[in-house]
This record gives sequence, C-alpha cells and structure tokens, in this order.
Amino acid sequence: MSLSIELSQGEISPLGASIKDNGVNFAVYAPSAKQLYVCLFDASGHTEVLKLAMNNNEGGVWSLCISPLPVGTLYGYRAEGDYQPKKGLHFNSQKLLIDPYAKDLFGEFTWSERHYSQMPIGTLSAVNNAIDMPKSKVTQLRPYQGVKPNHSWGKTVIYECHVKGATARHPSIPEHLRGKYLGLSHAVFIEHLRDLGITTLELLPVHSFISEQFLTGKGLQNYWGYNSLNFFTPHKDYLVDDEIAEFQQMVTELHNAGIEVILDVVYNHTAEAGIDGPLLSWRGLNNSGYYRSVEGDPKVYINDTGCGNTLNIDDPYSLKMVLDSLRYWVEVMGVDGFRFDLASILARTAHGFSQQHAFLQAINQDPVLSRVKLIAEPWDIGPGGYQLGAFPAPWREWNDKYRDVVRRFWCGEQNMLPKLAKRLHGSCDLFDHNLRGPLNSINFITSHDGFTLADSVSYEEKHNEANGEQNRDGHSANYSFNCGIEGFSNDPEITTLRLQQQKNMLLTLLLSKGVPMLAAGSEMGHSQGGNNNAYCQNNRMSWLAWKDSQRSHPLTRFIDDVLRLRKKHCVFKHRVFLHDTDKRFAVQWFTELGMPMQESDWHDGSKQFLMYSLHDVQLKSALLIILNASDVTVVCTLPEITEGNWQLNITSIEESVLKDTKQFEVAAHSSWVFSANLEGECHG
Repeated sequence: MSLSIELSQGEISPLGASIKDNGVNFAVYAPSAKQLYVCLFDASGHTEVLKLAMNNNEGGVWSLCISPLPVGTLYGYRAEGDYQPKKGLHFNSQKLLIDPYAKDLFGEFTWSERHYSQMPIGTLSAVNNAIDMPKSKVTQLRPYQGVKPNHSWGKTVIYECHVKGATARHPSIPEHLRGKYLGLSHAVFIEHLRDLGITTLELLPVHSFISEQFLTGKGLQNYWGYNSLNFFTPHKDYLVDDEIAEFQQMVTELHNAGIEVILDVVYNHTAEAGIDGPLLSWRGLNNSGYYRSVEGDPKVYINDTGCGNTLNIDDPYSLKMVLDSLRYWVEVMGVDGFRFDLASILARTAHGFSQQHAFLQAINQDPVLSRVKLIAEPWDIGPGGYQLGAFPAPWREWNDKYRDVVRRFWCGEQNMLPKLAKRLHGSCDLFDHNLRGPLNSINFITSHDGFTLADSVSYEEKHNEANGEQNRDGHSANYSFNCGIEGFSNDPEITTLRLQQQKNMLLTLLLSKGVPMLAAGSEMGHSQGGNNNAYCQNNRMSWLAWKDSQRSHPLTRFIDDVLRLRKKHCVFKHRVFLHDTDKRFAVQWFTELGMPMQESDWHDGSKQFLMYSLHDVQLKSALLIILNASDVTVVCTLPEITEGNWQLNITSIEESVLKDTKQFEVAAHSSWVFSANLEGECHG
C-alpha cells in the first residue's frame, strides 16, 4: 500500500466506504465518541499500516476521504470515548470494529478474550483484538442488471431452504459448487425446483454471521445463521472463490429460470449478544442507539429475542441502517423480497406493537421496498409479541395457526373441523379485518424450525440430544403422529402409512387458499432423526440426502401433480375474501352421505371426516376434496353435480382403484381430490 496519500474532510453520505474518484470516502455514525479512526491493513489483513483520525460533522457522523486508495483495501474502525457501561457507553479504542455498512469482509472471526472490553471483569481491556477480527473490505458492485420474474402472489409457491444444506450432498452438482450460492443456481438444482413447481426460493440467513461462543466450545456451529455480524455482506462460507459477485450471479441464473429469491433476514438482534458480550461493531460505536435498554437503566438490555440484545429500530440511524441494507440487497444483489425473523420487534415502540410504526411506514412509502415481497414472522418473546394478523397490507405473514391446526387434524385430534375449515379457506378470521385477503397467509406444515415432514410422521417426542443441552431445547408441542413406533421402521404397514400421512398433509397444504410454502426436503422424506431444533447441526443431519432418481420419489411426483392441479383453478388466486354475495365462486360442505353439513355436524367433536367442493361458475369447474383423518374407513356418497361427473384426480392412497364415482370407501388416513367440467385453465 502506497503511503503517499491525501486526506480531506470527506462527506457524511453515504455511510460506509464508497468510491470517490480515485479514492475512498469513509463515513460512520458514532455521536457519543470523542474520536474515530479508520485503520488500514496490508493485503494479508495481519498488519495495521495506518491509523487515521476522522473528522466530526454535524449530527454525529465522522468522515474522512483518502486518495488514492484502491478497491480491495482492508480497513476497520477504532472509537475513542468514555467507557461507562452504566451510562450505556462502551468505547474502547483497542477494539477493531467492523464497519456496520461494510459490503465485504476479509478473514475469519475467531473467538477470544480479546473481543471483550472488560477482562478481567471490572477492568477495561487494553488488548488489541485485530488479529481475531475480519477486516472490512472496500468494494464496489454494479447495480443488479437482471430481469426479475415478479410472480404474483396468486402464482407463488415458496421453497424454504438452507444454502449449504440444499446441495452439500448432491451427487450431480460439481463438488466445488456443493453447499454454495452457485450450487443453488446449478442447472440440476434449478431443474429440481421446476419439476416441483416452485416459483420462489426463500433462503435461510445469508447475511454474514458467526457461531455463538457457547456452541464453538462444544464443537458445534450456528448452522441456520440467525446471528448476524453484518447486514450488507453475503456469508462468505457459501462463496466458491471468495467473490461476493457470486451472489449476484446466483440470483441472475435463478431469475433466468423464472425463480425468485427471498431472504430470511435478522434485523432483530446481532452477534454482540448481551451487555457483557463482545465489542465487534455496533456496540463500540453507538451502543445506546443500536440496542434497546430498560428505560432509565442503560446498562440493562431488553431481550425480546432470547439472544441477549434487541435492535433499537426506534433510533433514526438504526432504522436508516436497516432500510439501507434492504435496498442494497434489492438494488445491488437483485433479490425479490424478504422474510423478517421475529418481525414483531420491528414494529414495537416503547408502548408496544404498532401498525403505525416508523419502520412499517417507511417500507410502505419507499419506492423500492414497497414493491418487493414482504413476509413477517409475526411473533417474538417480548410483551404482546404474538401479532399474527396484525401487520398491514402489503405484508404477508407466516401462519402458524394454519400449521398447527392441519397437523392436529391429521394426528387424529377431535373437535378440529371448524378450525380446519377456517384455515383451508385463507384464515378469514385473521386477515379480513384489516382489508387483507387469503394470499396474505403464508401457509406451511413444516419449516426449518421444528420437525421435518418425515419426522412429523415418525416421532412424537423431540430427540435433540446432539445439540448438547440434554434435550431441553426445542418445542415439546410437536403435533406429530409416529404411526405406531417411535423413529425409524422398516415395517411395510408403518412405512406405507407414513408416506400416506405425508401426502395427506401436502395435499391439504397445496390445495388451501393462501400462499403455500414447502420446507426443503419435504419432497424426499428428509429426516433429522427427530431433532426439532437442528440450528447447530452443520452436518448430514441437516443436509439433504439426494439420490440420482430423485425425480421418481413418490413425494416429488405427488407435489408436482397437486401443484399442476392447483394452477388450473382460479379459486386459489383470490386477492380478497369472497363472501356469500359473490356468486361466481361457491364453497359447499358435505357430510359423508353427500348432504349439506348442518350446524350439529360442525359441533360433533367426534367427526374426523371433511368433504367440501369449490366451484368456479365462470369456468364451469369444480373441485371436490375429501379428508379422512380417522382410523376407520368411511363409506362416502359423492354429492350430486349439475353437469357431468366427478373424476378422480389425486389420492394419497397408493394404487387406488375407484369402481364407483358416486359411492366408495374412503380409507382411513387418506385424502382424495375429484374435479368436474374444467372448460379452461385459470390465468389470473
């Protein structure tokens, strides 16, 4: 690095490191600091070659322009100021800090005592942590140039997957691409998604993250990625050649195949953990701004995440950072939307959750972000944290009530029919009140968190011993049915029933009103051995076990068949709830005798059989769906139809033969779909 450089005041916007002529402008927000320094490192990242004082500006932004300075320069910040944790001040110039706006990082993070400000406790640490810290890296990517698919919500089918776990064991993908971003955009994986009928990939966190120290001490890793180190940099373990442009390439190749990319983002907490955690970035620059603390007691963090800290989205610069990050991933990296982890936190003020929170309003008026797909996980562990149905348009929400009701029904619970009917038809009780419709519900049976689909029919108790917490972690309410034996079985009757039950839940999901989401591996019977909290299992427990004949897997074929049927029917594409005044579409509910259900039928808690029809008068089409969750065969009479006959389309029963389309035996634990008189395919 040349030491012949010129320094100037610099500009306060944009924050971070930005190319300016032949130099670099650095800007960082640290309103309570007494002095900020930008520290430059050699190409190895090991030697700090320059420490340059930055200039203070109005509003608490520090800046410095250095010329000439090339792209690829490694740097970090040091902040001088008071170290008074009781007042929320955590300045320590011995700690190298990652730029909150860094677009690239260089080097590995290593846990050590050097990252802590008090070592030993009560004594300000004078140990430099630079050797164990990744360095921020000056970079410049062009804005995204590809053409985005822009699938309507009515056509959207989401596939939630982990970047590494999806392809790490795929035998047909080149070894150097397995478990990488470019593995997801390999032609073989794209072909698999298209075979299934997937329109949209939802990726578990790809922001740069680290493993918690308590995990590394046990020889484990944070696999899922909900422990962010930076909100702008792609996680580099998923790169082939350490070039962040590979992420753009992945998005482009998926878009060219008509597949959208949604990111699971974690703007609710950071890897700096609790108040006694390490100084890595935000805490060392503006602790009281970036993190929520108890009113009147800044040394005590509010912990609505269970991870030690909670991002303070009420602070203008914290809010700005989140919005800038979101826009960067859309405009530069090319993504199509976001799923917000613990989204209730992002709309919580000091007085609780608010639909008028500045974050929600900012998103709604933003010309970029208001046009992308927005999905909330509408809960957290804080006060009033459960907010399913409370987010405003255009937000969609993960619907855990859908998940639980459908699983409880197929487990054989009684008194489920009224609840099931609501969930099958878009959860009107949750979304209609604030002018939203069925497509605001993200319906799912399983996700990354909890049992896999295969495990939900193989285990009734969690088996999380491998996590090192004596099986205390993870939920105990699994709503699962092991079909007669806990765990693996090669008994033909049990394996047949397990396959049938998986098909039952998949059929229910894919033919419900709402946006369906499949968890990766549901199409191949992926098992985690009963572990329902595999967040720290970066191994074969979590990685999908591919086979050369994957296309012929009965669940893969089944999903494809059901989604093909779904796409033909406009009844699944309604943007608003249709009530009795809309005559084009009609829903009718029947008893097993083919007669309309009466109020007494709905309140008969012993009933575990549901038959209903969905009609489209304009297309002269109808679907008849039959669900039998009981453990007995039900003799069923199909309802009369005005034109034509019912034709069997799909059933969860293998090698079923239907001799009579008016009356037949509905086997225990089975589902059936009939159709009639489809004159045209829905293109809405």
